[in-house]
Amino acid sequence: MFCSIVSSAISGVEAVPVMVEADVSEGMPYFAIVGSVSSQVREAQERVRTAFRNIGIVLAPKRITINLAPGDIRKDGTRFDLPIATAVLEALGYIEKGAFRKAMVLGELHLDGTIEKIPGVLPSVIAAKENGCELCIVPTENAAEGSAVDGIRIVGVRNISELIAFSHGKAPASVPRNSVPEDEEYAIDFSDIHGQKTVKRAALIAAAGFHNLFLSGPPGSGKSMTAERIPTILPPLSEEESLEVSKIYSVVGLMPRGVSRIRRRPFRAPHHTITPTALCGGGFYPHPGEVTLAHRGVLFLDEIPEMMPATLEMLRQPLESREITISRLGGTCVYPASFLLVAAANPCPCGYFPDMNRCICTHRDVLDYQKKLSKAFMDRIDLKCDVQAVSYESLTEKGDFEVSSSSMRKKVMRAIEIQKERYRGTGVTFNSELTASSIAKHCEMTDEAELTVRLAFDKLGLSARGYHHVIKVARTIADLEGTDRINDAHISEAICLRCSESFSSASAYQMPGMRVPSKRQKEG
Repeated sequence: MFCSIVSSAISGVEAVPVMVEADVSEGMPYFAIVGSVSSQVREAQERVRTAFRNIGIVLAPKRITINLAPGDIRKDGTRFDLPIATAVLEALGYIEKGAFRKAMVLGELHLDGTIEKIPGVLPSVIAAKENGCELCIVPTENAAEGSAVDGIRIVGVRNISELIAFSHGKAPASVPRNSVPEDEEYAIDFSDIHGQKTVKRAALIAAAGFHNLFLSGPPGSGKSMTAERIPTILPPLSEEESLEVSKIYSVVGLMPRGVSRIRRRPFRAPHHTITPTALCGGGFYPHPGEVTLAHRGVLFLDEIPEMMPATLEMLRQPLESREITISRLGGTCVYPASFLLVAAANPCPCGYFPDMNRCICTHRDVLDYQKKLSKAFMDRIDLKCDVQAVSYESLTEKGDFEVSSSSMRKKVMRAIEIQKERYRGTGVTFNSELTASSIAKHCEMTDEAELTVRLAFDKLGLSARGYHHVIKVARTIADLEGTDRINDAHISEAICLRCSESFSSASAYQMPGMRVPSKRQKEG
């Protein structure tokens, strides 16, 4: 007896339809699974056989062959347990022939016949709809996730017995749980940060144009607080962006319970000891990394000079192309990686350079520390802001003058609406995504602005990339002011925000070989 059931495999962040074919025939007792499968998929034969026995279905001593087609696609994980069991049950006559002809089946089996949730349900349901399926049978805990896709029926099942009953129309399908809306209110706010007007201004510009931001300053000056609050002023995810992010989180199994879609922009803050594979993705069989999990959101790298140089240099591709290609023996995947990078660093190992009363580092210590960030990497950063230590007066001041996330968000939204209208139909969403060829079309400058850019290019030694980044940041500043043309003030601010002082000017403070004495040493 032959039967086939539609299922899916995950490739990158997309799902690929897979036909699970079952052939049950006379012969020596045998249970084989073929079709470029991993050891996890081969183990399904024991899970299926034992689950059947525990629910009262005894397999006759027959020859059972399972083929997962096409054979040139790698199949991994436990997602094929339920489709294999369904195909065998239909071949044996427990399920009516053709009952799931236009259905995709997904799920992992426990030995008692219950069905466990799996990752990657959302892209699988999308693939099912695109391939003409009218029904998708998934674990009950994945039902809410699958319900995010319109135009296809989602059935959640808890165990094999319920699946068999549903195939005969004797039991109602499990109703997907209502999606739990995410709380739009953040527990943190930019008003928590006292003073630091320059830093808040840089964060505002970064959010309005999705520009990469580098924060340098002494410990406790507010670098991490600023980075953590940037998501509070970013625009909400559009429907298309929400689907993109939800597919990624579905594939890696990070979808919140009972939520059909992710509505908030991601904020990822990995530790500085993160490995290159964990940051950018990879492995023998490629999987997404933190840069992909931060897609359409914020990637915060604190203590960035402490990261391994090889790890940092891997960021150069996604920062430029907004995607990352992982090539391995097990396959090649292209993962989306359009994120807003916020990097934070102390200006020296002790953190207090250029304060000569507190810094205890030698000139060589400072230079070696700052050289950990290559020029090629720093050239891809749009905004570089020095975060100064907060004074006691600023820290203790109270009043309504503090800039809040709500007021900043309104400015960001106005600027983004201007960008949406300007780039409608071009595939560009934010100013930071402009290409060199489109800058001339969308970034018209006054004569004074052009002169300022030319002088900065000659005096500061800007690269071609740096030149384009300055103009894109100036375009965002102009959008915040509601100005069509970029003027001299916009360009000047963009140039100032590109040139960090404390992290690149060690030679300006002391002669080579000199040691900056601490205050205690001076008093001694």
